[in-house]
Amino acid sequence: MAQLIISVSGLRGIVGESLTPLVAAQYTAAFAAGLPVKGSVVLTRDGRATGSLFAQTIASTLQASGLDVLYGDAAATPTTGVLVREHQACAGIQISASHNPPPYNGIKLFGADGRVIPAAAGERVIEHYHARNVRWVAHDQIGRFHPLSDTTSAHLAKVLATVDVATIRRRKFRVVLDSNHGAGAVLGERLLRELGCDVTLLGPSPDGLFEHPPEPTADNLRSTAERAVKLAADAVFCQDPDADRLALIDENGHYIGEEFTVAIVLDHRLATSKQQGIVVTNCSTSRMAADICQSHGSRLVLSAVGEANVTDRMLLDQAVYGGEGNGGPIDPRVGYVRDSFVGMAQVLDCMARLNLPLSQLAARLPQYAIHKTTIAIGRDRIAGLLNRLRDHFADATPSNLDGLRLDWPDSWLLVRASNTEPIVRAVAEAKSADRARELCAATARLAAE
Repeated sequence: MAQLIISVSGLRGIVGESLTPLVAAQYTAAFAAGLPVKGSVVLTRDGRATGSLFAQTIASTLQASGLDVLYGDAAATPTTGVLVREHQACAGIQISASHNPPPYNGIKLFGADGRVIPAAAGERVIEHYHARNVRWVAHDQIGRFHPLSDTTSAHLAKVLATVDVATIRRRKFRVVLDSNHGAGAVLGERLLRELGCDVTLLGPSPDGLFEHPPEPTADNLRSTAERAVKLAADAVFCQDPDADRLALIDENGHYIGEEFTVAIVLDHRLATSKQQGIVVTNCSTSRMAADICQSHGSRLVLSAVGEANVTDRMLLDQAVYGGEGNGGPIDPRVGYVRDSFVGMAQVLDCMARLNLPLSQLAARLPQYAIHKTTIAIGRDRIAGLLNRLRDHFADATPSNLDGLRLDWPDSWLLVRASNTEPIVRAVAEAKSADRARELCAATARLAAE
């Protein structure tokens, strides 16, 4: 994983190895080359220790390309999208490696519409990067640098507008927010206090000194769950470093996980909305979403994996809600970016309106088991594996939306090739854990043939 990972929405790598200030400058210059001259770009970072270093490099590159920089310092990725729209910027850049370990950092690109750039725009940036296309300007055209004094108010207002603030305040929930020294507490603390919560903050300083591995999984959050039980919290909200993902721990210290984040808020959104409409999730998200949509008379549409793919489809279908099962709800009323703050506010809204604890909100939803595995296989053998899977599981309904997905009435299997490694990732979901494991095991057996 030491190599630079470049996708259509940005890049990430190990600082000092694959990701250096020179690489960051070249990539930023490639992005800037396709932006309007004399426009402004919102620049933020997710709190990692190396974020400030890359912020200086990226800001200088943008200015040297003739663009003004609106610097928001430490801010969440969904906040960046709101800031782009609030300031009518032509683009945005978030310095973030998402859930990757501390040695990593990265760059995520936003368009003028405040969402992660779509695939076609990302491909153009990659072309500029490899061709070393740049647009340096003369000394009298250098862009200006403007620190932003308030990065949270606009985002806060949009999130609060989606919930019944008075009802939540009356409940005086006791909550724990584990931002793990990422950017989440910058807005998270303010949001939860606005909602009348008694808040305990874990890792609020955005300094990148992670107290546990940054991906919000059950294993990584054991210490958080133990502390939450001692604090008698009604809910525990756990963010990744750039706060676009949210995992949940209930009042009993039980890790509910990320898949339930989207499911709970989606069910609540459809139950309280007069406009049912279309919902979009990626094809790796739990089937809970399909069941929820069916129960409310809505229609679920699947997209390829990736936030840009989800939001592309949401815009195409004018979806009322969307998200990814990694804990990323997308509420178009706030923005077309995965948003942990939307998740927190709307989970609390659901708890307050239904007068139910978080554990019961999860228990009342359809229950499935998900199993995930990684299988080593040469790239030249992947097509053959997918063909064998189709033949082996001839009773399933196949889809080539993203890799190969096979669907049965009560289960599904998704097999996707990695863009950077000679592996495939298999994800299966079923009513029983044994069935989900067996679908992944069968994939591994067929890969070995």
